[in-house]
Amino acid sequence: MAYSYKGDDDYDYLFKVVLIGDSGVGKSNLLSRFTKNEFSLECKSTIGVEFATRSVHVDDKIVKAQIWDTAGQERYRAITSAYYRGAVGALIVYDVTSHITFESVERWLKELRGHTDANIVIMLVGNKADLRHLRSVSTDDARAFAERENVFFMETSALESLNVDNAFTEVLTQIYHVVSKKTLEIGDDPYALPRGQTINIGSKDDVSAVKTAGCCSA
Repeated sequence: MAYSYKGDDDYDYLFKVVLIGDSGVGKSNLLSRFTKNEFSLECKSTIGVEFATRSVHVDDKIVKAQIWDTAGQERYRAITSAYYRGAVGALIVYDVTSHITFESVERWLKELRGHTDANIVIMLVGNKADLRHLRSVSTDDARAFAERENVFFMETSALESLNVDNAFTEVLTQIYHVVSKKTLEIGDDPYALPRGQTINIGSKDDVSAVKTAGCCSA
């Protein structure tokens, strides 16, 4: 897939996607691998909120994703509603070598659904799939959980760039299908969707508010 670094206004749809999951599961490396094709073995948590963008082609449209990363705040176990505001997609990430991070998925899912629209597209992501000899969460168990909760599922390796593009692109494609369906249902009503066919991802003030608040409550 070609990387696209187009101007801010050169897109058909703009989607906010959030990354959530326990600390250390590799969320930041998934983000940097997808948006910059980079990986760091010494990825350190950053206080505040980080996000990056990347545009991809879905059908004949340009979809720009603004992907938010908790940047270490998940250690406080509570993320403010501003982080979730306007999100239309989410990746809940766990580490396939750490069963406790998989056990936390249910809590993250509950929190996510409590702060977002019912139509949000959710992907369960088992990261660090390259560490096959250390695996403690089976693919079958994770897939069964995803099917039970009606969410998408994929295993990834940010290190080996395995399924990273596929996971994000699948989420963006599914969001596009949801939005396209809504657009067809509402016809030409210009007020039914923010900015015509664009999903509102929040203003710069929202970002500032989250950073000021530290994106968490102790």
